Amino acid sequence: MKNVRLARAGGTVLLTAFLVLTLAFALEGAFETRAQIAHTFARQSAIQQAQIELEELLRLQIDEENSLRGYSLTRDPFYVGQYFQAAAGFDAIEDSIRRTLGEQHLPGVGEQLDTYARLQDEWRSDVAAPLLRHPDARLEELDKRNKLFSDYETRTVAALRQSLAQTDDALVRSTQMQLDRSSYVRALWVFLFGILAIFLNAYRSRLNRELEQERTTTEILQRAFRSEAVPLPGCEVGSAYISATSHIAVGGDVFDVFRLSGDRALVLIADVSGKGVDAAVLTAFIKFMIRAIALRHDDPAAILREFNIAFAKAVGNPYLFVSMFVGVLDTRTFHLTYASAGHDSAFVRAAGGVRQLAVTGPILGVMEDPFANEETDLGPGDTLVLATDGLTEARDRAGQQLFERGAMELIRRGSEHAQQLADDLVAQVRLRVGNRLRDDLAILAIRVLEGNARG
Repeated sequence: MKNVRLARAGGTVLLTAFLVLTLAFALEGAFETRAQIAHTFARQSAIQQAQIELEELLRLQIDEENSLRGYSLTRDPFYVGQYFQAAAGFDAIEDSIRRTLGEQHLPGVGEQLDTYARLQDEWRSDVAAPLLRHPDARLEELDKRNKLFSDYETRTVAALRQSLAQTDDALVRSTQMQLDRSSYVRALWVFLFGILAIFLNAYRSRLNRELEQERTTTEILQRAFRSEAVPLPGCEVGSAYISATSHIAVGGDVFDVFRLSGDRALVLIADVSGKGVDAAVLTAFIKFMIRAIALRHDDPAAILREFNIAFAKAVGNPYLFVSMFVGVLDTRTFHLTYASAGHDSAFVRAAGGVRQLAVTGPILGVMEDPFANEETDLGPGDTLVLATDGLTEARDRAGQQLFERGAMELIRRGSEHAQQLADDLVAQVRLRVGNRLRDDLAILAIRVLEGNARG
């Protein structure tokens, strides 16, 4: 059963880890795609800005030519200033475009810009400079050379425009492809998450069905394993049980009150090493085996001896052992004959205080030493209190155990009624240990009612 739980837990952890990993990949892919698209948009914006600056460059080139022509016709120095202002603007924008082309790694377009700039420099030195120095010179030859440069520059600018436009179109297509791919990837992740969700839901449903089946099985086992305390004539019977395994109500402790005849009752309490469902299986074996033996003979020592032999053969585990108290109570005389196999949490509360009943033999499953009987009489108002070591070994926050003396003090101060006494003892243990219950605890209290005299 433990392996099954581990397999389920492992399967759940693996599925969760896979889902988290898938989500991480999806997020990483989304951020990476976003970064790529942002980078492409930035490049596209830079190219478009270069296109705008190229048109401004062409405008400034025309301004230089017009300023030079105005000066040659009017000799007005105003046009000379306009010329040099346009030339300075041309050079600044050319540098800006050149930086953009370098950042965008477009060496081919950069070479075209170099050609354009060289043609403009040659125009300035071969056409503009002579005219500025000699405004009265003949203009026919200069006009021819100016037209020749203008044609070259126009073709170069057209090539530049085309190269930048092609680069921009390529970036637009790249952006669209990235957006399309991002959409496809998102759709794929949605599909994968949908499949995972369906798979996880189916897996969870299967786990829930299995857990529900286990819960039903556990409830059936609990009904079979649950300790019982039937009413006894002239007595008040109380019991309580808490399991150290919080999610189930059974464990390694068992008590039983079973009517052997009209005036004889079997009284049993036992503590199996271990806890949980595995230990509870042994408690069911103990309860019904002791009942079967007690129905054949009512000698407690003989019951323990026969059970010890059967336990060793049936269980076959040398590491399992049981402490047990078996008593036969005469409900007419309230005479108790008992044998204790290493079970020291047995007490009688009477008017004079609380006393501990002696152990009469070794723990079961360890050795085959003989067991002895002891006898005691219960008077009106006396209470037989049987407990497992969850009472005496209860530890406080400092780690100190209650031990037998502390348990006897709790019994002495407890309610005179059997059921309330059992509940009080459980409440005191819970208060002492907090949420650190280390062992199962079973309490069985049998109180002789007032007015019942010994026969």
